Amino acid sequence: MSPQQSRWSKVALLAAMALPCLAFQSDALPTPRLSHRMARLPLRTLWAWERPEDLRSINPASTAVAYLDQTLLIGPQLLIQPRRQPLAWPPSATLIAVVRIQTLPGAVLDEPRQREAATALLRSARRPGIAALQVDFDATRSQRAFYAGLLATLRRQMPPDLPLSITALASWCSNDDWIARLPVDEAVPMLFRMEPDRRRAPADLPQFQIREPLCLASAGISTHEPWPANLAGKRVYVFPDLGWHHDLSLLADRNLP
Repeated sequence: MSPQQSRWSKVALLAAMALPCLAFQSDALPTPRLSHRMARLPLRTLWAWERPEDLRSINPASTAVAYLDQTLLIGPQLLIQPRRQPLAWPPSATLIAVVRIQTLPGAVLDEPRQREAATALLRSARRPGIAALQVDFDATRSQRAFYAGLLATLRRQMPPDLPLSITALASWCSNDDWIARLPVDEAVPMLFRMEPDRRRAPADLPQFQIREPLCLASAGISTHEPWPANLAGKRVYVFPDLGWHHDLSLLADRNLP
């Protein structure tokens, strides 16, 4: 073999060795699943949970409000708790209705209960003036089939142009792929209120790395806990640890994108 042939053989060998590495890097850096339905919403969203809140001072051009609209308690029967606390926002604000789902002891998670829960969720989806619906349910492994079926039923019956968002445990977005086939526009990784031994840990630790494409375009953070560094360009949902009457000024102090 001539020196030139030997040199080209080495180049070919190195290229072949690099292919698995490129494939691995591609797997490690998935492409976000961007939804055209979500594109018209502001990138900053403030969660307004079950407490009195006055958000009339926010800039509606840059900031949306995701307010708790109702809570579904699933036990032997389905109990529905509508929002009880007052909430004020600017007249032109973008509003996202949020429905929290919790299971109680003796929860019945069958198809009739699935349809019943979907009917309740549709009431929030059809509120006049809302720009999206978000479902918040920390489904356990045994509850995933029920949740997936519920979201499928909901998506079929919702207004077709209304975005459907869900919150997601950080583990669903990092080392678990069960949400990949859900009919949702985004899954918001909850990068706060982690397990007690991680609660004050930096959000950029390797075990928090987001790999699920549905989770890459958004992030859920709180006002008093560590924030990940890569929030630029994402839809950021912020939870107020002490309520917005106390925490609203922190957004400017902490340089939220």
